Amino acid sequence: MAVTFSDLQTEAGLKALEAFLSGKTYISGDQITKDDVKVYAAVLDKPSADLYPAASKWYECVASQLESSFPGKSLGVRVSAQTPSEEAAPVKEAPKETEAAAEDDDDLDLFADETEEEKKAAEARDQAKASTKKKESGKSSVLMDVKPWDDETDMKKLEEAVRSVELEGLHWGQSKLVPVGYGIKKMTIMLTIIDDLVSVDDLIEDRLTAEPINEYVQSCDIVAFNKI
Repeated sequence: MAVTFSDLQTEAGLKALEAFLSGKTYISGDQITKDDVKVYAAVLDKPSADLYPAASKWYECVASQLESSFPGKSLGVRVSAQTPSEEAAPVKEAPKETEAAAEDDDDLDLFADETEEEKKAAEARDQAKASTKKKESGKSSVLMDVKPWDDETDMKKLEEAVRSVELEGLHWGQSKLVPVGYGIKKMTIMLTIIDDLVSVDDLIEDRLTAEPINEYVQSCDIVAFNKI
């Protein structure tokens, strides 16, 4: 069933919009659609947050997303509406077809067919979201043993050297020292990686056991490797 809003420049119209948006983020679902853009265009100014909290929050969300979609610098355009105290200018009687068109403008049909451009834009957004989710979902949790050269190795500096490695998709977690015998201790450390961005084998070979970190680190072993 089509939803319509009328006279969104008036108090009654804004009250109707506030009631409709109560408990909702957008007009037709959980993300912005052309329905929101149509209604946004009909609301001349941001509704008062005190009088219309739901409508005001919705207006801010739509405005923010429109700004990010149209990054060009705007000069500022304002469309004024006639107030009840103003006297309307005389107009000629409009043909019936023109009157019907005016009614369509006042009562916004939120379920009109999408244009080809709008469909393509929606498909592109969906593909971008799917690609982002795919990259974010490929994560692993790794438990690693880092062994020093001998009992004289400064384990505090060893840990600092290991944590100094910074890579996109790499996050170091908690660590602890574990005795292995003859006064030697190894460091066990947790790390989280994004699989598409970080290779644990390359991390060990190219960074942790290479200069200058190999001054403290003799070897590294993977104790556990789990997909998140």
